[in-house]
This record gives sequence, structure tokens and C-alpha cells, in this order.
Amino acid sequence: MVTIADVARHAGVSPKTVSNVLNGYRYLRPETKERVEMAIRELGYTVNLAARGLRRGRTGMITLAVPDLRDPYLAELSGQVIHAAEHEGGRVLVTQTWGQRERELDVLHGANRHFTDGTILSPQALGPQDMDQYRVDFPLVLLGERVDPPDLDRVTLPNAAAAQALTAYLLGLGCRRVVLLGCASGTDHGSAPLREQGFRDAHAKMGIGIDQRLLLSESTWRLPQGVQRMNAFIDSGTPFDAVVAMNDALAIGALHSFRAHGIPVPDAVKVVGIDNIEDASFTSPTLTSLSVDHREFARAAIRLLLTRIDEHHRDPELPRRPKELIQPAFRIEVRQSTGGIPVDDGVIGASGIDPNRDDLQITSS
Repeated sequence: MVTIADVARHAGVSPKTVSNVLNGYRYLRPETKERVEMAIRELGYTVNLAARGLRRGRTGMITLAVPDLRDPYLAELSGQVIHAAEHEGGRVLVTQTWGQRERELDVLHGANRHFTDGTILSPQALGPQDMDQYRVDFPLVLLGERVDPPDLDRVTLPNAAAAQALTAYLLGLGCRRVVLLGCASGTDHGSAPLREQGFRDAHAKMGIGIDQRLLLSESTWRLPQGVQRMNAFIDSGTPFDAVVAMNDALAIGALHSFRAHGIPVPDAVKVVGIDNIEDASFTSPTLTSLSVDHREFARAAIRLLLTRIDEHHRDPELPRRPKELIQPAFRIEVRQSTGGIPVDDGVIGASGIDPNRDDLQITSS
């Protein structure tokens, strides 16, 4: 492997001069710079970025750890995180944890944590009972509602408010037997219970009772599970007129089930999802979905992490910024699965959702 010393000998200069050229030092004679650059090309020298980063205490890379890139939402979000990091001059190492405890622990405590400057983690297996595991010696930002350590920044959808707004939208259209698809029974943390709470709050604010048979448990929020769970529910004969799916994948699965059963959407049943993934615009009918700007979400996560990386490398005696919780604004993207009908401001207000609130917009496409 060609070294800086090899380049220096070939160019007839000192290793320090070669280093100055590589680091863009301005005060070099043009002929010296040209001679070094020619030696670099002739010898095929390349910079060992890992070694350089370790010497400087920074690598210019961050880790993004998510459960499963087959999830369209996580795939789209990961792409935006990569874009946001590159805009700041960094690179992203993406790893999938598959929602497995040992893989999430490896992200937090494995040897590979030393090869990047910090980590953005979307935990799925580690919960509140694992709070000690989040005491790490590197900058860390969390995504989602799974855990809320006392000293770590988080970026998450305001899940309860979002689900309340989405449910209130359906109730405002006259729906009264709304299915909640994707409940996580037996857990009191994470996105699912918060979205269920928002669903219940919307009903309570309008004085509408909930038939418990309409709360459909499903721990895996993917399209096949949406199809299977909705098929079984339809076969049960329980009456319903709308579906709030915990994410778009479940909602698209429900749409598939309705087509197979000859149930017209939106005439017989209205369907909404959460995440507004790209596929939502191409289903038949197109899917009404609650949307958060992925770019805003990603930029917030990158900004928080870069701030913590800067703190990590400065004088430890200097005060740290307070912990931050960022919840980007959301909107309801109205499409064919609810008839393309926007909600009247008065109806939203009657449901307890303020139409003028900063984090809610309703648009049609």
C-alpha cells in the first residue's frame, strides 16, 4: 500500500509537505503542489479516510439504524436522512436491526460504534425497561416513541394528535363504526398505544362510543398482515363503515382485501392510513393518508446529531444544550379512498381539533 512517505520520496519533498497538499494548505508554492499531486497520481495514492478520521477524532460518517428497510416509510425516511447528511458534508452507514434486541444492543455497545461519529437509532425491541442500555459514550439521537431517555434527543410524529385528527376527519364525514387496524395489545409504549389514544379521544370529543370489536390487533404493520387481518374481520360479519390503519402498508392491505370482497371504497367504506408513502398516490383508489414531511424529519434528526457531535468534541466543561424533542407538523393528504372530500373547518373544531393549529393542514390531491 502506498504511503505518504512513498509520495514524499517520489516528489522529493517532506511528508509534512505532502500532508499539507492533501489538507488543502494554501501557502504552498504552485510548483511544489503540482509535483506532489503528480506523484500522488503516478503512485495511485489514496487517503485512508478511516485512519484520518480516527486521528482527528471524527470520521465524517454517522450510523443510521432502522428495523427494516422493506418498510416503505423507513426506506423513504432513510433516503432523506442520507440526503440531509450529504448536504452537511457527511456520509451515512445504514444498518438494519430487524427489530431484534441483540442487533439493537450491538448498535449501542458493539465495536462498530467507534467507526462513526454518532448514531440515529429507531428502536423497536429495546423498551423502557432497557433505559440503562441508552447510556452510551457517543452522540445518539432516537426516532419514534418507543423510549424517552432523560438525556437523549428524539424526533417523532406527534402520534396521539395525528391519530385524533385523522379519526376526527372520518367522524366528520359521518362515519360511526370506524375500525382501528394495527392495535398493539399488551403494551403501553411506542406509537401504537399513542395512536389508539388519539383514536379514542376523537370519539370521546364527539360523544361517540366505540365497539371494542372494531379494535383489530396486529403487531406487524406490513401489507400482507393488513390483507389477512381485514379478510378475517370481514368474514366475522361485524358492521363497519371506515378504517383507520396504523400505517399505509396496513391500509393498502385493507384496500386489497376490499377489492377481493367486492366492497366499494369509498362508497361502502372509507380508508385512511398514516405516513403518506409514495405508493399511497398510486393505489386504486388512491389512499388518503396523514403526512409528515420526510425532509423536515430527516433534517431535524441530522441537525440534532451534528450538534451533539460538536459538543462531544469540545471542552467537556462547557454546558450542553438541553435535551430536545422535535415533532414535525403534519397534514391530512385527502385522496379517493375518502371520496376526496376535505373536512369543513367547523366539523374539525367540533371534534376537538383546532383547524388553525400549527401542526395540522388538510390538502387534496
